[in-house]
Amino acid sequence: MKDQINHLENEAREDLARIDSAEMAEAFRIAYLGKKGKLTELFKQLGTVAPEEKKSVGAELNRLKQWLEASVETAKQEAPQQVSGKETFDGSLPGIRPSSGSIHLLQQTIQEISTIFNRMGFEIVEGPEIETEFHNFTALNIPLDHPSRDAFDTFYTTHGQLLRSQTSTVQIRVMQNRKPPLKIIAPGRVYRPDTVDASHSFMFHQIEGLMVDDAVTFSDLKGVLHVFLRALFGSETKIRFRPHFFPFTEPSVEVDIQWGKGWLEILGAGSVDPNVFDEVKYDKSVVRGFAFGLGVERIAMLRHGITDIRHFFENDLRFLKQFS
Repeated sequence: MKDQINHLENEAREDLARIDSAEMAEAFRIAYLGKKGKLTELFKQLGTVAPEEKKSVGAELNRLKQWLEASVETAKQEAPQQVSGKETFDGSLPGIRPSSGSIHLLQQTIQEISTIFNRMGFEIVEGPEIETEFHNFTALNIPLDHPSRDAFDTFYTTHGQLLRSQTSTVQIRVMQNRKPPLKIIAPGRVYRPDTVDASHSFMFHQIEGLMVDDAVTFSDLKGVLHVFLRALFGSETKIRFRPHFFPFTEPSVEVDIQWGKGWLEILGAGSVDPNVFDEVKYDKSVVRGFAFGLGVERIAMLRHGITDIRHFFENDLRFLKQFS
């Protein structure tokens, strides 16, 4: 009986070597392990074996069965899939497309706002996020003891620099290096010591604008903001200006748009304070200018019905894919 088992195992090894398809692997399984298979017939003969040999012969049969079953599975996995002699792989089928990124909603909003101002002749400029106290405070008419500085004092480095709290710093750098006329907007990240909640973040995005020339008036500011806000929110948007205070503009205003049944603050603006012109060595008796600033997150939240600023920064694809 053991000779038959060895002979069957050698025969099976020769047949396994010839398998080159899943169909052949299945035929091999039936030939050896099926109801009328070669190994099954040997198991039927186990009853004729002498009692003293039955245990060892049975163990050999079980070993051969386990080896054959494992060999069949391996052959099926490694053999090319065929149907009627033809491979089932269809090379014309489209592949698996890798996921691709898209522009973040905040960047989309920045691009849209920048395009509107660009059409009005404003140049887009950028500057460093790590700034000096001069550019972030002093040049913007915010001295060390100014009470408004408490809300803007931000993150300092060990070398006395800080993360900028507004992109007005870019306006200062441009005025230091260029002479009027100027029409610029400065988008970018800013940092403030705010407690994070649904409407506040220690980091957010701003767009600051500046226009300087020898005959710029407050009426020019109103005209530019009317064009901008109606391009962004619709041609029927109602706009109002309220007196306010900013250290770097005088007079200063808050600008609101009608939202639903009420009014909603949307940005701050004003005529450039003469003290700012002194800091950048402009002749304040000759030049005039206006400046404005708005928060990008606020605009995006209003236009898309987003209720929590934290969604922008959590990298949750379920949120981000809505705006791809």
